Amino acid sequence: MHVWWLSGWAFLLFGLSGLARAETPLIDHPQPRVAIVIDDLGDQWRAGKRAIALPGPLTYAILPHTSYGVRLADLAHKLGKEVMLHLPMQSVEAKALGRGGLRLEMDRDRFIQTVREDIAAIPHLIGINNHMGSLLTQHPGHMQWLMEEIKRQGNLFFLDSRTTHLTVAEKIAAETGVPNSRRDVFLDDDPAPEAIAYQFERLIAKARRKGFAIGIGHPYESTMQLLEVMLPTLAVRDIQLVPISVLIQPGDAPILRYAEGDKKDKAHLVLLGDNLHVPKRVIK
Repeated sequence: MHVWWLSGWAFLLFGLSGLARAETPLIDHPQPRVAIVIDDLGDQWRAGKRAIALPGPLTYAILPHTSYGVRLADLAHKLGKEVMLHLPMQSVEAKALGRGGLRLEMDRDRFIQTVREDIAAIPHLIGINNHMGSLLTQHPGHMQWLMEEIKRQGNLFFLDSRTTHLTVAEKIAAETGVPNSRRDVFLDDDPAPEAIAYQFERLIAKARRKGFAIGIGHPYESTMQLLEVMLPTLAVRDIQLVPISVLIQPGDAPILRYAEGDKKDKAHLVLLGDNLHVPKRVIK
């Protein structure tokens, strides 16, 4: 990594860290906890290895039936890191799903068979989250089929990636008795360095406020650069990085959450140094 990248991230995150420090915790927990899931692994070996080499107990969501999915799952497991199935689901935009994708037109038998094949395709699984799915996660019947199969497996949980605010996946999981939670922050919907830094601080702010937060990122160059620099600083900032299973454990009481729109973060960010800019906007 070039020195200017290191100084750029450090400068930017130093400025943004005031956002997290300013938060007042709303629950009593000795140390706020953050879990980070890296999605979309399996098609690229080098990018996948770099993601798995990130410091700390991150979790890796791997697409089924991909060229390097099994090898990357084995590598993550060997290093003591957790593996999830990144389950492809139909989106509103009808994007290509690849092998193992779940579609609205499937009948129940084909749907369940596809889920089982996808689960069998990736070893060491502890849970499942959705890849895309902005259409399918809106449909209670299909989500019921999915959650019944996850429950039948007996040892998996579901993380709702929340690719649409209309999702019913988390609700159906809870009703079916499947351990579950939701994504709090996407780190890199916008892969620009300043945007990722902004979302990273949102993640920390949410963890300080409610005791924990779950972030999802991808093996993008800019995301890897930020995490390589900033993950080792979390302990100094009194944030505990944990595997996703710590926040979604079978048999636990429901995780404390806010209703949509409650207690929204409000922090204006300003122009920072080293040619990195953060828009003056309100965090939502």
